Amino acid sequence: MIHKTLLASLTALVIAATSSLAQDSHKSGPFQGAKANKGFVTHTTQNGKSTLTLSDDFVPPQTPDPHWQVVDSNGKTYLLDRLMIKGDKMNKSIVVPDYVKDIAKVQMWCAFAETNLGEAAFEHPVK
Repeated sequence: MIHKTLLASLTALVIAATSSLAQDSHKSGPFQGAKANKGFVTHTTQNGKSTLTLSDDFVPPQTPDPHWQVVDSNGKTYLLDRLMIKGDKMNKSIVVPDYVKDIAKVQMWCAFAETNLGEAAFEHPVK
């Protein structure tokens, strides 16, 4: 009897832990746009920090100055970090600043041409 109670308690704990992890991870729809049109972005919350990570199949746009940009549920845009960093490496993951209250879309923005290269939207804004 004690073993069944212990097993039931452990099972409930594992289910609760799995559910809480699933709530902290959100996958966007696919990127759609002229230059950024492959892959998606995942939003996670770790240690109270909101993080965006590009999927492995994301192909960086071949433009002069691509940046991460997010759009909140009110349509306000926030230009964030450069996508490409020294040595032709990609900034595949970024921590979203605290002043961004939610994220409805993630865009790849060309700061040189001031144009949207492609965007991926979340089904519901993520926080």
